[in-house]
Amino acid sequence: MFWPWSSPAPLVTLRGQRVLLRLPQMRDYEAWHRLRRDSQEFLRPYEPRWTELDLARRVYAMRVRRARQEVEEGTDYTFFIFLTGGRHEQLVGGITLSNIRRRAAQFVSLGYWMGQNHAGKGLMTEAVGVVVPFIFEALDLHRIHAAFLPGNIASRRVLEKNGFVEEGFAENYLQINGRWEDHVLMGLTRERWELARLGQRPIDHSRFV
Repeated sequence: MFWPWSSPAPLVTLRGQRVLLRLPQMRDYEAWHRLRRDSQEFLRPYEPRWTELDLARRVYAMRVRRARQEVEEGTDYTFFIFLTGGRHEQLVGGITLSNIRRRAAQFVSLGYWMGQNHAGKGLMTEAVGVVVPFIFEALDLHRIHAAFLPGNIASRRVLEKNGFVEEGFAENYLQINGRWEDHVLMGLTRERWELARLGQRPIDHSRFV
């Protein structure tokens, strides 16, 4: 694992048992384009609207440059998720850490997507489990925010398996596929994560409400 303050941006690499997370590079374009194109209908209900222009090489190149710049500025991290263990690493999805806030807030927003043929195999659960220590230990943040559409049970399971708890409900929270959609809000604090690592159960504050 390489930390951002000691390595150039392209070397920010996180590893799990089956997955590897790193910043996107231009050499990933063909695999990314194929995965996004083949998963277009699968991802459509869960994402902002995409067009064919968004899949163009020049637009992808802009994304790669922006991803590196954001890492160097410490505002956002865009990771591609690769399945390892075979002869070649296989791109299967992505994770974004966006809107990093410092000072009194010390939080980040977590987002992710998985290619259709790789969903339901526990890969995103593992990938989120790999990125959480990076957020709390390397980035030294205090809280992670995440949100999902109320009907997206798979996304809820990914978050719950990584210790996130439901914190609220936001009406018309994000624009998804051209429409403003409600979202369930989830959160994970450093304290809750550290207790889980020690095998201790956090206090359920909801019973005091």
